[in-house]
Amino acid sequence: MDDEVQIGENKFISKSTLLSHLKTYNLYYEGQNLQLRHREEEEELIVEGLLNIFWGLRRPIRLQMQDDHERLRPPPSSTSWHSGCTLDGQGVPISTEGQQTVQQSPPSVEVTPPSDSYPEDNGISEEQAEEDSDSSSQLLRTKSDAGVLRRCQRRSPSDQRKIRRHRFSINGHFYNHKTAVFTPAYGSVTNVRINSCMTTPQVLRVLLNKFKIENSPDDFALYLVHASGERMKLKRSDYPLLLRVMQGPCEQVCKVFLMEADLGEEVTYDVAQYIKFEMPVLRSFITKLKEEEDREVQKLKRRYSYLRCIIEKQLSCLPEGAKCM
Repeated sequence: MDDEVQIGENKFISKSTLLSHLKTYNLYYEGQNLQLRHREEEEELIVEGLLNIFWGLRRPIRLQMQDDHERLRPPPSSTSWHSGCTLDGQGVPISTEGQQTVQQSPPSVEVTPPSDSYPEDNGISEEQAEEDSDSSSQLLRTKSDAGVLRRCQRRSPSDQRKIRRHRFSINGHFYNHKTAVFTPAYGSVTNVRINSCMTTPQVLRVLLNKFKIENSPDDFALYLVHASGERMKLKRSDYPLLLRVMQGPCEQVCKVFLMEADLGEEVTYDVAQYIKFEMPVLRSFITKLKEEEDREVQKLKRRYSYLRCIIEKQLSCLPEGAKCM
């Protein structure tokens, strides 16, 4: 077992096979930060790097109201994009009286937008966006209780301070801490830095902690979703990073999705073959299967009717009083 690597419960592959897949994986992502590194410690192969995870949630998630490690930061300059609000959790509001307020708990954001769609830069220069692309992408969102930034009549300083204490920004959308409910856009992607020793629950905890999500890791599950429609739920004992490597690097073929544990559903390959057909085609399949079933039923009826006639004929030939064994 020394030359084998465990990728799940009672699932092992040879070290040479894993290294071969890892080489293909890194060639595919050559020059990108998704390349994986590997090393050996005490004759154990360890792979580490970024894993892309796609959001597939149907229900809102709860964001933390307050950061666990609050600290004071210098006030923003007078030329900042918008005084009193934070962009991607980087600024700290300051009151009109010159007193610093405590940084509120914007979740750290590191989500890349889905393919062919990019969020608005909200006044940030292209150079700044490029510098932050690797370490702080943005979390896309769907409907929420967020209020949009708009110009209105001038508020009193006390009202402005009250508003600043209760809002933060994700992707330029402002949220009130009292209603910190959020649903990431379906199909948007984020990534987490993990290693091959981490099981599914550990990866879930890393992802939730990264975005300061209050929901329990037990509420979620990871799925391997194939382009064919096949969907496989990762077990608690599986190692997601290794399974990703074994599935190949192309995300057009297979993606890792985060879904609700009670809403996600596994789809076998046999069932997945029929998912993308139109309803008329599926109805024609059902009709053909029904016809085939009827033919098989008639064939069985004829067979057993024939056997019954033979048995009855043999019984009629027995002498009276003879006992059947």
